[in-house]
Amino acid sequence: MVSAYDSRILGPLFGDPDTARLFEDAAAVRAMAEAEAALARAEAGLGIVPVEAARRITEAAASFAADLDALGVGTEQSGVPVIEFVRQFRAHVGGDAAQWVHWGATSQDIVDTALVLQLRDALAVIAGRLDRVIAGLAALADAHRGTVMAARTRYQQALPTSFGLKCAGWLLPLVRCRERLPALRLRLLAVQFGGAAGTLAALDDRGVAVMEAMAAELDLACPAGPWHAQRDGIAEFGSWLSLVTGALGKLGQDAVLLAQTEVGEIDESAGGDRGGSSTMPQKANPVTGEALAAAARLTAGLLGTLHQAQIQEHERGGVGWQMEWATLPTMVVATGSALAKTEALLGRLTVSADRMRANLGPGDGLILAEAATFALAAHMPRPAAQAVVKEAARAVIAGGGHLVDALRERTEAAVDWDRLRDPACYLGSNDLLIDRALAAARG
Repeated sequence: MVSAYDSRILGPLFGDPDTARLFEDAAAVRAMAEAEAALARAEAGLGIVPVEAARRITEAAASFAADLDALGVGTEQSGVPVIEFVRQFRAHVGGDAAQWVHWGATSQDIVDTALVLQLRDALAVIAGRLDRVIAGLAALADAHRGTVMAARTRYQQALPTSFGLKCAGWLLPLVRCRERLPALRLRLLAVQFGGAAGTLAALDDRGVAVMEAMAAELDLACPAGPWHAQRDGIAEFGSWLSLVTGALGKLGQDAVLLAQTEVGEIDESAGGDRGGSSTMPQKANPVTGEALAAAARLTAGLLGTLHQAQIQEHERGGVGWQMEWATLPTMVVATGSALAKTEALLGRLTVSADRMRANLGPGDGLILAEAATFALAAHMPRPAAQAVVKEAARAVIAGGGHLVDALRERTEAAVDWDRLRDPACYLGSNDLLIDRALAAARG
């Protein structure tokens, strides 16, 4: 095992086979071969490469299988896999067509374009999961808009809220992540073609035309110029991955806290064997919530390394480029895994409305202190109302009882005491806010 994502033991907890396979060595080779074939076709369309050679290169790309061990040796020797890759690929193409492989390109053109092709496939998986998680949270928010529970600020009970509004709070950051995707795709999914030093000099004055044609062949955007040493698109994508996992990590952290034994407001185990202990049969540990929080923190840590890769040397660098190889695939897989685990979690989540209601207090009404203050402020100056409520709250804390009863002993204000006693009557704009979140999710 090199990392938890590669481990057959830890991989199911951390990894995601659907996105991981997109970054396997064989997948990288296929993407590089696809980039070389697209380059040949683009140049053939402009009369630079013989049409028959481009046809043969494209045909060979579909059947090419590299010697991965030799690629590894070549990468260690040259710091990049493309030199050995091109040698092997030319041998596979054979004949006169082989000389036209990699015409006018540099190693980074092929590696970066191949990476973009891999990221495009990964984004398709991730975006689909993101849509399903958003739909699942929207359904929960709507279904539990009337499920009253304690809002907690800085770990302490604050005011009544609803579980539906809490779900809306989990939902909206993910909606905003989805809204960022179209513009991000335009900047990220762009062909890389600049030649040895970004001037495309080997193609005389036809380099830009080749870049445009190659982008069209691959259905990628064509940038204003080569981005060899301009890594903001990669860094932006990494930031987006961290935003997604961060939003899911917040959901996971909340789930862990709500599932604590003494809280017991949700259960992510669905009554099964998930989260079991080796010695304590009564336990059902919130393992999925923990995994989401861990993925968020791991991705955030890797993001710092990815941002360091923006510091490039002159027209093309090596250090930052290699740092991307070591971090970005892991971030993608972590995000894919977090989304898949969240989707599964939402499907088996058990919500205890009774426990949520029972935890409001418990039975002392102190969570209604703000509500009482504003109810009394309709009949007296607010400072006076605050003083009465504070005195009543201290009495309840010291001697028990319910806040409403303590208030009635201290004031004759014509307050609707029965309504004040019900936490469900102090939810403010709960329904409207949930409706707005659902509208955003639909949009």
